[in-house]
Amino acid sequence: MSLNPESVAVADAELRAQLAAYAQRQPAHAALADEFSTLLDDPENPFLRERLAGHFTGSAWLVSADGERVLLTHHRKLDRWLQLGGHADGDRNLARVALKEAEEESGLSGLVLEDGALFDIDKHWIPERRDVPGHWHYDARYVVRAVGSEQFAISEESLALAWREIRDVANAAIETPDGDDSLPRMAKRWMARR
Repeated sequence: MSLNPESVAVADAELRAQLAAYAQRQPAHAALADEFSTLLDDPENPFLRERLAGHFTGSAWLVSADGERVLLTHHRKLDRWLQLGGHADGDRNLARVALKEAEEESGLSGLVLEDGALFDIDKHWIPERRDVPGHWHYDARYVVRAVGSEQFAISEESLALAWREIRDVANAAIETPDGDDSLPRMAKRWMARR
């Protein structure tokens, strides 16, 4: 996706504003939001997966129409239950990336971006796999709501998909070797805002 310098500046300013608003709502993540903002200034495009020092990704906290359940994927490459999401591949609008990835990975139609505000951010290490060295993902997460059918289709990126009660995700002791607590954190955040 090729953008002119003016379009890049507008897109980056929008993401920077989202990060600043997020840091105000989530002061515990202010330093991480600053790190995301700093990444925007990197001369090597941080929206491309080829930037192996780390790059932006977009994810969806994909909730059911009633907001009681979240659709999770058993990620094929990472062998973990996660929210749906993926690489920006040059798209500087991470909310659009989150929506697109949710559609592609779930097979659901009738998905809508809730409000376009950042719901969560997370920086996590992706281990080396085949010819791709280990690297950082700077993941911007947005709320996406399923307003149509909940009949999903499993893509090649997933071992399985499942609708989970958000209350169960919040209360689960989801422990991973790297100490990732982001699913319970997002579930608790979702329940607090309802």
